[in-house]
Amino acid sequence: MTTAAGGTYNFKVVLLGEGCVGKTSLLLRYIEDKFNDKHLTTLQATFLNKKLNINGKRINLSIWDTAGQEKFHALGPIYYRNSNGAILVYDITDEDSFGKVKNWVKELKKMLGADIVLFIAGNKIDLEHERTVSLEEAESYANMVGAKHFYTSAKLNQGVEDLFLDLTQEMVERSENNSQSEGNRSSRVLVVDDEVPVQSSCCSGTRSGN
Repeated sequence: MTTAAGGTYNFKVVLLGEGCVGKTSLLLRYIEDKFNDKHLTTLQATFLNKKLNINGKRINLSIWDTAGQEKFHALGPIYYRNSNGAILVYDITDEDSFGKVKNWVKELKKMLGADIVLFIAGNKIDLEHERTVSLEEAESYANMVGAKHFYTSAKLNQGVEDLFLDLTQEMVERSENNSQSEGNRSSRVLVVDDEVPVQSSCCSGTRSGN
């Protein structure tokens, strides 16, 4: 994340998951409020921008939509490097796609540690009658890995706006907390001045009488 002189937050977000889980559909619904019934295959990666104003804070989102095909998996690190947030998408009717989300979580935590905000999205809730991934299993896993879990339907436009809005707010909060921590560390560093003799602290009582 970088903050421009005018105080604008710039965040990079990646959408990760298997092919056919609806990553592109979620992105197009959020950015353009459109839905295409035909399957949209993403080749390698594309990105779209979204400008937001939340509580007077200006935010630019650069959202990367990555290919889910196995042959593109090795390219993943190129796309999620320096990401501030990730939305890991699975299809609630495809248990294997949920298993792949777990692989992405491990990879992101290994590569980016605690610096990335993780959200997990169970997509296609319009197909609830075909569900194979239980609510309990998904939410339990999300809690275990420190991620937030959402249910979405790009087709019905359910949960999509809330998903991206909550992610953005979480990234802003994380950024502000990190900045505050860095400020506190800087203050502590300033207290330790190499030019001040070590013994000055034990002799301060003597000097105060001068």
